[in-house]
Amino acid sequence: MLVPEFWAESRARHRTRNRQITVRRFGWSESSQAEARDMADRRVKEALDRLIAGENLPRHEPRVPYGGADGIPIREEAVIRAGPDVVTRNSYGALCLNTPDVMFVDIDFATGPPAKLYLTYFAIVPGIPAIVSSVSRPMPALIAASVLGFFLGFWICGRIHAAYLSMRGGQKSIARRRIERFLESHPDWHLRLYVTPAGMRLLAMHRTFETDDPDVAACFESLGADWQYARMCRFQRCFRARVSPKPWRIGMTSHIRPSRGRWPVPPEVMPQRQDWIRQHETRAEGFAACRFVEALGSMVTTSRTLTVARLHDEMARALTDRPIA
Repeated sequence: MLVPEFWAESRARHRTRNRQITVRRFGWSESSQAEARDMADRRVKEALDRLIAGENLPRHEPRVPYGGADGIPIREEAVIRAGPDVVTRNSYGALCLNTPDVMFVDIDFATGPPAKLYLTYFAIVPGIPAIVSSVSRPMPALIAASVLGFFLGFWICGRIHAAYLSMRGGQKSIARRRIERFLESHPDWHLRLYVTPAGMRLLAMHRTFETDDPDVAACFESLGADWQYARMCRFQRCFRARVSPKPWRIGMTSHIRPSRGRWPVPPEVMPQRQDWIRQHETRAEGFAACRFVEALGSMVTTSRTLTVARLHDEMARALTDRPIA
């Protein structure tokens, strides 16, 4: 895991009679802007040479704060550095705890039917009018049935999904049973369970993990971890948990400057950014990012996981009864 203080971008261009290649690459450093610039220059030269040689490479790297490109460090403001752990401010202004070796599992409850349900419906239903048409060929009826089937599909899939969840006790019960089954087959594991506004969060306490550990991938799969979260853990080589409220959940209507949380921030924008942060921190006092429910499993801990748990619980106000946001 790396959260650099300094960033630079370098550009290189190659022209021939028939085409022009323009390449942009980032550089970063924890020491100085000059070191970041040197790295950007080296990376852009290497990329240009490889492109000229015929390799298929992206010409530009996306300027995204987190999880957007493999091999690019976290590009966010480092608010707190606590040993190997870093608390950063994300693209919409909330604080996130990033840790290289203490595993968080983020479980988001789906807001609608799964894609495979829609795929199944739209693979079967359009075929019914086609069968009718092959016999009697009523073209107006075929068109009407197809249009009606399409628009009804979203409603029908939603009702089927809602009925399925209801029969199984709802998403919280489904997730809880999945966790219990996982712990039955992993009796040495210790997981702290939290509720979040959109689902659940788990914190592994019994040992540390690397993000590419096969046990991590198996755990994410078994517990139904958010696929995007799992992907970003691999890309950024860290685990992550939001520890302050999302701004729109606490009544903030303005957005952090600059847009999309770009970092580093131009000096002329910094006063507006700092004013927004003060407003967010004031409003956030009355809320928590998650709430601790209970400890599950073996109760084994390590000094390292206890350190991260204390930092997380304090910053997220997880042990309070404040509304979660």
